[in-house]
Amino acid sequence: MQIDITDKTNQLKDEHYTLIDRVLDFTAQKEGLSSLVELSISIVTNEEIQELNKLYRQKNEPTDVLSFEMDHPIEDLMEEGIPLMMGDIVISISKAKEQAERYNHSFERELSFLAVHGFFHLMGYTHDNKEEERIMFEKQEAILKEFNLERE
Repeated sequence: MQIDITDKTNQLKDEHYTLIDRVLDFTAQKEGLSSLVELSISIVTNEEIQELNKLYRQKNEPTDVLSFEMDHPIEDLMEEGIPLMMGDIVISISKAKEQAERYNHSFERELSFLAVHGFFHLMGYTHDNKEEERIMFEKQEAILKEFNLERE
């Protein structure tokens, strides 16, 4: 899988790029996605994600992660052959830091959680009701557990 990460805040370290690549590549393999799938991740400020949240979700507040999926059937992402753009994930670095502190775990755990959470949204998973939320969060926690990034 090809992941293009842009840190508009210049706050990520090299190991953060590597961690995101590894955890999302592992997630894609677990979900049976083609190795040719591409996606982009932007690390932004609270102000920038608030603008996007207002524009696309009509919520004038910063959020932790937004996902923008491409308009094609999920089955296309599972076929080998031609590269397909899966979509874009936008993560607020400020929210990631705040939430890591609030939940008393590492920044790396929160950053990975947000990346995986955004990825699952691109896959079509939601948390619009209790059952969908349970399925999505169980998958996320299983992935993070494999990377020793569990909540403490």
